[in-house]
Amino acid sequence: MSRVPTIVLGGTGYVAGELLRLIAAHPRLQLAGVMSDGSPGEPVATAFPHLAAVYPETRFHSQQQIEALLQRERTPAILAAAPHGVSAALIDRLLTVAERSGHTPRVVDISADFRYPSAAAYEAVYRHPHGAPGRIAQFTCAVPEHLGEIRTPHAAHPGCFATTILLAAVPLLALDLVEPQLFVSAVTGSTGSGRKPTEGTHHPLRHGDLYAYQALAHRHAPEITACAHAATGVAAHFAFVPHSGPFARGIHATVQAVLKRPLDSGQLLSRLRDFYAASPFVQVGAALPRLKDVVASNYARLGAVSDGRTVAVMSVADNLNKGAAGGALQWMNRLLGFPESTGLTASAAGWT
Repeated sequence: MSRVPTIVLGGTGYVAGELLRLIAAHPRLQLAGVMSDGSPGEPVATAFPHLAAVYPETRFHSQQQIEALLQRERTPAILAAAPHGVSAALIDRLLTVAERSGHTPRVVDISADFRYPSAAAYEAVYRHPHGAPGRIAQFTCAVPEHLGEIRTPHAAHPGCFATTILLAAVPLLALDLVEPQLFVSAVTGSTGSGRKPTEGTHHPLRHGDLYAYQALAHRHAPEITACAHAATGVAAHFAFVPHSGPFARGIHATVQAVLKRPLDSGQLLSRLRDFYAASPFVQVGAALPRLKDVVASNYARLGAVSDGRTVAVMSVADNLNKGAAGGALQWMNRLLGFPESTGLTASAAGWT
């Protein structure tokens, strides 16, 4: 069985490391190169010691080496974990190089650069020009479970907060169960802040603590609103309060809304199960979900309760996997015509 040459952008970042871990176990992908302009020639195992057994000799590539690779490979897969504001221009350059050689890569971007339908919408949130406005129409952004068919050559995966929240919120809106005003409280692990320690995000400062930040003003709120509208056609408002949690991996989100008509907890769970019946990575259970049920896996779990007037849906997912690298591989599987779950069915680690 042939394997698709796969390129990872984003070098030494946590999401790039998770991509490398997942690719090593993927039966249809073969790592062809991993780009880090800051560490070209350095062993991958130096940045990711936990991957030394699967990449003992692999070294980081420069952009020039990746461009040369794209001139040789006809249909490579590109998984981009470069930072917001950097990814778009880099992807544009690499696609241009490949296209000049008559090659047709498939790209999944994990940054925010292709999550919005226009450059103006992106620039309104990120306050800088978009790096490749001419490429925006070539990307579709959605949680994989919320889009039956993708009609663009490339995909953009929503962020980890957005993924976890949308898994809970979209069924409520799509099934017309609730008023379009949703209240969200979500707690994320320290890996969501990236590899470079900063004040307020460095794990030693978070350990043993819990605090909200950017309440009702987080930059991912417009992204959540846009993705929910695209998936359901409902113009909903999300009142989103994010929290920094004292753990490394995972997101726990609670989404609350007012019911349009009475619905008890059993009926609510039944509707959620039906909605995700064909989604292998979304599990709906009567017990309220816990992070350890999903951490280090591509699975998400939902639980829900209703008092007849208000509903609360709890959603848990791994921010590095389902919310980033794993979700991106779901999209790449679909773009390449593989079963969506290929290489992603490993269970959660459990006692992390």
